[in-house]
Amino acid sequence: MIRQATVNDLSRIAEILVFVKRIKFRPIFQDDDFSFNELQVLTEAKKYKKFLKHIYVYDDGIVKGLIHIEKDEIVELYVDYFFQDQGIGSKLIEYAKENFPVTFLWAIEKNTDAIRFYEAHGFYLSDTRKFEEGTTEYLVMMKREIHE
Repeated sequence: MIRQATVNDLSRIAEILVFVKRIKFRPIFQDDDFSFNELQVLTEAKKYKKFLKHIYVYDDGIVKGLIHIEKDEIVELYVDYFFQDQGIGSKLIEYAKENFPVTFLWAIEKNTDAIRFYEAHGFYLSDTRKFEEGTTEYLVMMKREIHE
């Protein structure tokens, strides 16, 4: 069910990213120009082509979610809005923890749903924060201990 993404997945990955970012981030950032002009499926598909070797998808006949992992960081985790609350995000994050030495990720400080989700999967808030590039919103670093 979880596999490495391929070029054939790009349009679906982009569709998930665009829709979920609009739903979850537009209320936080209040930037309609970004949400509806810059954030486009075709643009995202082109951008994500270079990351494919780092992206894994949950696919049960339909790609329903994705996780982007680079080295020891979970860069992104998104589940299609229509398939949320079905355990897909949990399966993706547990896959990452079992197969990669992931020790941290960044979450938008105001995205409390995401922070609670990551805490439920063994990550904790650190004291490290930074601005999301080009905005006045903070990202917070979440860490986890790896026990050998």
